[in-house]
Amino acid sequence: MQIVSPSLLAANFGDLRKDIEMINRSEAEWLHLDIMDGVFVPNISFGFPVLEAVAKLCTKKLDVHLMIVDPGKFINEVKSLGAMMMNVHYEACPHLHRTIQQIHEAGMKAGVTLNPSTPVCLLEEIIRDVDMVLLMTVNPGFGGQKFIEHSIEKVRALKELIVRTGSKALIEADGGVNADTGKRLAEAGTDVLVAGSYVFKADSPEERISLLRNL
Repeated sequence: MQIVSPSLLAANFGDLRKDIEMINRSEAEWLHLDIMDGVFVPNISFGFPVLEAVAKLCTKKLDVHLMIVDPGKFINEVKSLGAMMMNVHYEACPHLHRTIQQIHEAGMKAGVTLNPSTPVCLLEEIIRDVDMVLLMTVNPGFGGQKFIEHSIEKVRALKELIVRTGSKALIEADGGVNADTGKRLAEAGTDVLVAGSYVFKADSPEERISLLRNL
C-alpha cells in the first residue's frame, strides 16, 4: 500500500478550500506543497502566506518540497506551518548534512530530493541521516509533464542503497504519476506517490487517490 501525497500545484487556486476539503475527506495521508522561486527552477508557485492559509484548512500531514536556492534559510518558516516533512534539493545544498541536521533540530523529518540527472550514488554519505528521498521523475518546475522512464531503474538503485546501508529512508516519487507509472514505481520500491494533475484534474479525485493508495 502506497502513501499518497497529492500535489497542491495542480489544484484549483480559484477555489482552494474546496480542493483541500476533498483532500481532507480522501484516503491521502499527506499533502505535497511545492515551493518554487523562479531561480532554482524556471517557475514560481506560491509563498508562505498562501501556505499558511492552506495549513489552517488541511488536516493531513504537510510534505513540503522546496525547489529553491538556499532552502536552509526557510527552515523556521516551514516549521511554523506545522510541516511534517521538509524536502531540500541535493543540488541546492552545498552543506547538505548541516541542513539535514537543522531540519531535524527544528522537529521535522528531513527529505533530500534528486533531479532526474542526479545519480543516487551521491547519497552514499547521507542516506542514513535522512527520513526520505524524493526522486523527481520529471524535470522540476512544471506540472503535467511526461514521466521519465529510466526513473524505474533509479528507484531500484535507491532501494538497493537503502537496504545495503540499513537506512530507514522512505522513497517518494514525483512527476507523471498515474495508475500505470504508479504501479511500476510501487513494484520497484517506492513508498510515497506524489500526484498532481492525475488527481486534481479527474472527475473523481478521491477515487484516483484511493486507486494509487491501493497499488
